[in-house]
Amino acid sequence: MLDDLVRAVLERLEAEEPRPPGVPVAPTTGRFLFSVCAPQTDCEVLEIGAGRGYSTVWLTAAARYLGGRVLSLEREPSCIADWRRNVADAGLEDWADLVEGDARETLPAIDDVFDVVFLDAANTHYEELFQLARGKLEPGALVIADDVTLHADILRGIRKPGRQTRRS
Repeated sequence: MLDDLVRAVLERLEAEEPRPPGVPVAPTTGRFLFSVCAPQTDCEVLEIGAGRGYSTVWLTAAARYLGGRVLSLEREPSCIADWRRNVADAGLEDWADLVEGDARETLPAIDDVFDVVFLDAANTHYEELFQLARGKLEPGALVIADDVTLHADILRGIRKPGRQTRRS
């Protein structure tokens, strides 16, 4: 399911030195994302924090085969041009769209609902972004958050969605 164009972009990005902002997920995480989305018909994916497009390429390569799409949100100007180039080089521009700007501002204006949400933005905003994304989830949707084991404190408000989280 990974054609030559997709493989070439993934291999190029994996060989490049990561540079912040937009440090990509690990290749094993990319394969995991692919395995989650590939078997779903019409899988609509929301990616919050797209970086340079490495995870977007994995997600879109999976979603496109059964009629799905990916909507990516990214705020860093230094990542946006790279995202566009990488998605185009992979031949995936017909299945991926990019919304530029801070997801805390752009997410409320999105009217779509999603089967999969991949949260890979600034960890300090995860709780707020999760709350904004909750109303955009299809029943049974899957939310995947990257790097949460590194910052366990951000899970408080996500683990108990029926409760308000207070900060002291």
